[in-house]
Amino acid sequence: MVRPFLVSLFLLLPAALHAACEGSDLRPALTPAEQAERSRMLAAIPFPEGNRWRAERDGKVIHLVGTMHLGDARLDAPVTRLTPLVENAGLLLLEMTRAEEKHLQKAIAEDPTMLTLSGPTLPELLPEAAWQALAAAAKDRGIPAVMAAKFQPWYLSMMLATPPCAMAQLKGKSGLDMKLQDIADAAEVPTRALEPFDTVFRLFNAEPIEDQLEMLRTGVLDTDTAEDQFATLFDAYFEEAHADTWVISRLIARRALPEAPEEVDAMMEETEAQLLTARNKAWIPVLMQASAETEAPVVAAFGAAHLSGTDGILNLLADEGYTLTRETF
Repeated sequence: MVRPFLVSLFLLLPAALHAACEGSDLRPALTPAEQAERSRMLAAIPFPEGNRWRAERDGKVIHLVGTMHLGDARLDAPVTRLTPLVENAGLLLLEMTRAEEKHLQKAIAEDPTMLTLSGPTLPELLPEAAWQALAAAAKDRGIPAVMAAKFQPWYLSMMLATPPCAMAQLKGKSGLDMKLQDIADAAEVPTRALEPFDTVFRLFNAEPIEDQLEMLRTGVLDTDTAEDQFATLFDAYFEEAHADTWVISRLIARRALPEAPEEVDAMMEETEAQLLTARNKAWIPVLMQASAETEAPVVAAFGAAHLSGTDGILNLLADEGYTLTRETF
């Protein structure tokens, strides 16, 4: 796993962030060679664009909404357009509902090792210079070194991929997922989770400690770079260019890491297989069963990164015989 991809994965996790940081979209600054590679990669990805789709088979409809779990004022217009869709649904499926979020908080309270190390701490696992650099970066983000020392390496990597300007705003719950749940709750539309509440945590914690430490060893992003990555991800999302998010993350990783491009690609593909592909394939029967059991259309809202690709939700549903129609987001 590599940190540039963790920045995009952060959009998949149930946290909320307002785009208060200043940063520049990295895409216009790509070199001609990177632009050509970007175009080549995008051309090979099925369903690379579109945040809202209608999937229909045998008269049953599933509405698919690619979300961002982070808050932004630009969500207001999509929320207005999506409100009647949710109000008239038979069921709203989310990666994590508020009920599951409470279960997660309870589980972490009961088992702190979901986020913290149970054995040697990071200062013991890392060279002194590497730990001091990480401790300083954590301090910049409001995380005391004594606390950072005990975090699971993957979790600290996630925090350090976040610009310091964003850290104070991580406690809100204003992403599109929660906005849609608010609409469903007000309309008395039932909500359900696509997967167990601890799925992402189990996947990360299953990674060998050596691989988690490699995330930290790739180096701490400087503030400007981190802010630029967030700006790029936000802009791509509101352009409904969700595949571009993955492609740009890969190009940034190739720049940032000393490994050969094919090695970087292999690392990212392994991460994608675990955190996107495996979950996508597990969600398909959940979506289909929910649709079969629900008279009114089902609305499924999940991180936009799950939509595109050969093993993305859209292509997997097409393989199951669904007709897919892009709709206004």
